[in-house]
Amino acid sequence: MKRIVSTVALLAAAGMTLTACSGGSSSGGGEGVLSGASISVGGKDFTEQLVLCEISVAVLSDAGADVTNRCSIQGTEATRAALLSGDIDTYWEYTGTGWITHLGHPDAIQDSQEQFEAVKAEDLEANQIEWLDYAPFNNTYALAANADTMAKYGISTLSELAAINEEGQAPGLCVESEFSVRNDGLPGMALTYGTEFSADQISELATGAIYQATGDGDCEFGEVYTTDGRIVEFGLTVLEDDKNFFPKYNPSPNVREELLTEYPAIADVFAPISAALDEESMTMMNAAVDVDGEDPADVAVDWLTEKGLIG
Repeated sequence: MKRIVSTVALLAAAGMTLTACSGGSSSGGGEGVLSGASISVGGKDFTEQLVLCEISVAVLSDAGADVTNRCSIQGTEATRAALLSGDIDTYWEYTGTGWITHLGHPDAIQDSQEQFEAVKAEDLEANQIEWLDYAPFNNTYALAANADTMAKYGISTLSELAAINEEGQAPGLCVESEFSVRNDGLPGMALTYGTEFSADQISELATGAIYQATGDGDCEFGEVYTTDGRIVEFGLTVLEDDKNFFPKYNPSPNVREELLTEYPAIADVFAPISAALDEESMTMMNAAVDVDGEDPADVAVDWLTEKGLIG
């Protein structure tokens, strides 16, 4: 990528540990294996999803499919509805979101493989949606703060945040609107940690604005994604989820069963992509977009090319 060296240096200088989980394959599913297939690819409207969507567009096109790009659908529910209705044929969804939000289970399964197997089996039977091999990185939710806020409250865990809230110190939170109503967001966190934040403590902001505002101290604690490079850019510290509330969010290509039955090679095309998407790769690509200002499509193609996953 054009500025990938500067991004890696930024992460390393801040002392961020990147976990390289699985190595990539040397090639994708093979040129031409999807000739004749018409595939509509979707994705949600935040950075990581834009990159994942553009990865899908590139690899499916490389395999010979006629691809319609429908990246940047607004919101989780709208993207899922597009898949169920057939408006799109595939997008990357997270296992925790599938299990809790789409299938309606109140409690997460903390083992990644078990979570994947459970959501895969149930969603196929109930909705004819296939979950292909999941990537090893886990982009879960977290709350983070800048150094001044951490020093002010002297806490490092979500349990300690709950305790100071109950004591009446009333810390402020900045979150996305979706996080404030999701079972795997504030409502579920309140049940697990035994505290609720009042409406006047909560500010709803767009995803990107939360990182800036938290880094500047305009928000005391902000909702973040753990693979987001802006955690490092804005000098944020993530509070430990010491009760393991937040689910595993391993991404998997979701594909309509009807299409996969007609073109089973889709699974072969995606398999090496999922294997190569470790935490280091995803964090690096997110930072290339959000920190270095790269276009998600360029970032996706550069990464795929460097990994030898497209020709």
